[in-house]
Order: sequence, then C-alpha cells, then structure tokens
Amino acid sequence: MIELNKVSVQKGDRTVLHNINWQIKENENWAIIGGNGAGKSTLLEIIAGKIFPFKGTAHIPHHSAIAFVAKDYSFNRIVQSATQYYQQRFNSMDAEIAPTVIEILQNQIKPIGTVNESSIKLPPPEFSDEEISHVSGLLKINHLLDRSIVTLSNGETRRTLITLSLLRKPKFLLLDNPFIGLDIESRYTLHEVLNQVSQSGIQIIIVSSINELPDCITNVIELKEGEVKKIYAKPFQFTHKRISKEKLLYPEILAKIESNPPKHEFSSAINMRNIVVTYKNKNVVDGVNWQVKKGEKWALMGPNGSGKSTLLSLITADNPQGYQNDYELFDWKRGTGESIWDIKQRIGYVSPELHLYFNRHTEVWKAVASGLFDSAGLFKKLTPEEHVIVEDYLKLLNIHHLSNRQITQLSSGEQRQVFLARALVKNPSLLLLDEPCQGLDYNHMVYFRDLVDELVLALNKTLIYVTHYPDEIPACVDKIIRLENGKTVEMGERKV
Repeated sequence: MIELNKVSVQKGDRTVLHNINWQIKENENWAIIGGNGAGKSTLLEIIAGKIFPFKGTAHIPHHSAIAFVAKDYSFNRIVQSATQYYQQRFNSMDAEIAPTVIEILQNQIKPIGTVNESSIKLPPPEFSDEEISHVSGLLKINHLLDRSIVTLSNGETRRTLITLSLLRKPKFLLLDNPFIGLDIESRYTLHEVLNQVSQSGIQIIIVSSINELPDCITNVIELKEGEVKKIYAKPFQFTHKRISKEKLLYPEILAKIESNPPKHEFSSAINMRNIVVTYKNKNVVDGVNWQVKKGEKWALMGPNGSGKSTLLSLITADNPQGYQNDYELFDWKRGTGESIWDIKQRIGYVSPELHLYFNRHTEVWKAVASGLFDSAGLFKKLTPEEHVIVEDYLKLLNIHHLSNRQITQLSSGEQRQVFLARALVKNPSLLLLDEPCQGLDYNHMVYFRDLVDELVLALNKTLIYVTHYPDEIPACVDKIIRLENGKTVEMGERKV
C-alpha cells in the first residue's frame, strides 16, 4: 500500500530523515512516535505527498486517496487571511462577517471584505446535507455549523478540521498530534471517532505520544534523530527514560535581569468584577469575578469552549467588549485613557496561534527581538543595548545555537523555547502562557515546565498558565480558576 525505501529528506541545510525503510500494509493503522525533532511530522508529510526525498524512493497512493488533517487554517489561503486579519477570536463585530464552519466545510468561502454578496459567484456545495449531518455529528460539531471560525475554541477548531478531512472519504487519514489542545472529553470523543473511522475501512496514520494511542492502532514506528529506532506491533511494550530534574538557567544572566526589574508599579495585574461577554445573544463569559495580585501564580483551566480564550482577550486588551465591563488591568480601569499598547507592553504572551502570525522563514533572533516591540516580526534596527538583551535571552533559554535558523527549521520544542524567549525579552510584569506545551513530547514538556518554574520564581513574575493537563503546570503555581460554560466553577488554592 505504502512503501519507503532508503528515504532521506532535507529541510534547508539539515538532513531531517536518514535512510528510512517502512512499509504499511492493508488494514494496518500506524502511529509515529519519538522525541521532538525526531522527524515525525516530516515522515507524515512524505506520505501526504507534501515533500519529496532527495534520496531513496517513496511509493504512495494518489493524493485523492489521502486526507492530511490540517493543524490550523493555513490550509486555505482565504481562511488563513481571514484569521490573520481578525487576529484573535474575540471581536464580536468581525465574528459576524468571518467565514462560518459550514462555509468552510462546503468550500463556499467569501473573500475578506465582501460587501455585496450577490457579486460573488460561489461554487455549489461539495457535500449533501446528509453527509454534513453524519460526519459533523460524529465529531460533535453539528451545533457549530453556523458559528464563525473566529469564535471557536482550539478543540472546536481541531474537530472542524478533522470533519473536513473525513467528508472527503479518503483511504488514508493522516493526523499530526490531533489530541493537543483538547480537553479530556474532546480527547475521549476523538478516540471514539478514530476507532469508528478505522472500522469503516479508512486506514489511520497518526503522529502521537505513547500516552494517546487510539485502540485501533496496530503498529508503531519510533524515530530518533531522523532514523528508525524501533518498529512495534500490538501488544506494545515501550521503555522510555524520563529526564531528571536539574538546574536549567544561567545565574549570571538571571542576576543581570534581576538588576533591571520592570519599571511599572501595580498592586493587581487583573481585577475583574461580574464580567460578561456576549456573542449572538449567548454569554460566553458569564459573571466572572477574578483578582490576580502582583506576584501571584495562577492556572486557568476549563473544557474547550468554556470561555478561557475570551477571558484572555480581555486581559490582552483585544476584546472591544472590555469597555462595557468593570475591571482594571495593572490598576488601570479599562477605558480611562490607557492604550492597548500600554497594556501589551506589560504582558509577555505565548499562545498556540502565535506562529500563525509569523513569517515562518523569520530567523530565531529576529523572532525573539520582535517581542521588544510586540510585533509579529522585526521591522526596525536594534540598538546595541537591545542586541545585548536579545543575546542574553537566547542564552538563558538555551537556544543561542539556533539564533540564525528559521522558525520553519525548528522542532516543536525549539519553537516553544523561541516564543517563550520572545515573551520574556521585554521583562514583562505579567507572563501569560496559553497552552505553551502543545505538541511537546514528555521529556520536552518536563524541561519546558521546569524552565518556566525556575524563571518565574527567580524573577518573581506574575503568571497565568492555561492548560488542559495538570501535570504540565509548573510547581510554582499555587492558585487555580476553572471555567465551565462561561462561569467560574472553582477558584482558590491549587491542590497538588
């Protein structure tokens, strides 16, 4: 069915896969596992026909037989432009005119800025109402069909993209880390769906961690540094070493940063009273009260669609409904003269969507430097002092050796460290980390979590950490707020 013979792949000046031999037979469902930077996603891209080996041969089916589930909306030029144009998922006016889920599924997307809808000739719907109803019901998104894509949570977005792939009735369904960003219930649903899909005759090839292998998986290929380490058949018996805790930071650089603390004084980073945000007559945030005092470390948790992203949009000053709510950021009452950029200058932000707004060919040092100016790229010349600051943070996050690499050439773990450095480089008062460990294997997650823990404690940062996985939360986090359906269902001391 699929066969790779002595396949090697280059990206830029790096060979990322070496001499891969692999065969996928009828009725087999495969998982690709391995550490960050092992070449897992690249191997999946070969099967999808997106990249080609420079050595060896790859025998793969016609592209019509393969559905490669997109990670985000960059698969479609118009939709990607829309998501970049609207920037966040929060602007209620933009939500009314952005593409809807059903428009994306039926490939009936109007260009951005369309004023006269009758001037646009759209193609006929690609699928029948019955097909849409059946597959969207499987993925539990049938209630989202008329929703704008800019109002979806991460989990809802991911299920929508899987729905789009399944509608095409492929022979092979390819998924790259589909469980990241999903809450417990959504992960359970996706496991059920993949098991049902495999029973229908569709073969599944998935990049995943060993902790998230669907029951339908029959074989596993493990990569290490671009080579096949081992191939497993059911029943699987994995042996993986876990890294030990050790000091991760450079004391001399930390001392330099500590000697120049943030200039802004405040008693509370956030003080919210009875916050309500409404889209299409539905309260997506409903009566939330929350105070984050200087130096506190909080976990923000809740299922997909619970209101976390909308709450974050109020904190980052991106939500226009902020002006009709009663809250302060850094002791400033919203709407009393402070600018959005006054707020953003005090926040170091990492989010799952951040890479979408960057040119993927941006060099690492430029991506980090852009954090000084809250821009998605570097558009001005640095002063000698700013160059030194950037160099310090590259060293502090152990990515100095990647300085001249492009973002597209990095593994997921390396990209996370780059964007953390970008968030820290201006020495912000508040560090806001939204699912920062998405896509990391266990060892890289532990490294990143412990790195954040040491940084936050050493620099006494105020922290809000968003995740679905309790074991990803740094040890320094001692408070928790949990949302469900826009309401606070838990708030107080975190029980470890």
